[in-house]
Amino acid sequence: MVDDKKVNQVVEMRNGPEAVPGYELPLLLFAGFRSLIDRLHAELAEQGHPDVRPAHGFAMQAIGASGATASEIGRRLGVSKQAAGKTVDRLVALGYAVRADDPADARRKLVRLTPHGIDALTRSAAVFDELRADWARTLGARRVADMEESLRMVVPAEAFRLDAAGWFGGA
Repeated sequence: MVDDKKVNQVVEMRNGPEAVPGYELPLLLFAGFRSLIDRLHAELAEQGHPDVRPAHGFAMQAIGASGATASEIGRRLGVSKQAAGKTVDRLVALGYAVRADDPADARRKLVRLTPHGIDALTRSAAVFDELRADWARTLGARRVADMEESLRMVVPAEAFRLDAAGWFGGA
C-alpha cells in the first residue's frame, strides 16, 4: 500500500539551498533529461518518425555513419550482443537500419543506417537545438550556458557514452 502523504515528498518545496536534500539533484537532472527526451519524441512523431523510441536513438548513434556489427553496437551501448540484435531487428523492421555484408570481411554483417534513420538523427539534432533555445528563452541564455559550463566541470569527459540505454535496463 502506498502512503499518499509520502508519494510527492520528493517535489516538496524547501527554503534555502542548504535545506535541499541531496537526492533532489539527480531527480531534477533526470526530470530535465526526461522532459527534453519526451518533447523530442513528440516532435519527431509529428515530423514523420512516430515509432522511434529513446533506445532507438542511442542504437542509431552506436551504429554511426560507417555502420557497425551487432557485437560492436552491444559494446557501445553496454548491452549484450543479443539485446543489441533485438534492437537492430526493430530498427530494421521500422526502416531505420539495414543489415549488409561487410566488404572487408564476408563473415561479418554490418548494420547500416538507412536514409530514414539518418533523417531521424538529423531531425533529432535540429529539435535538440530548438529545445535548448526554448530553455534559453525561459531561463535566459546566460543561465543555460552557466548550467552547461557547471555540468562540464563536474561530469567527467568519459561520461559522454552511449550506454545510458543499457544502464537504464534496455536497448
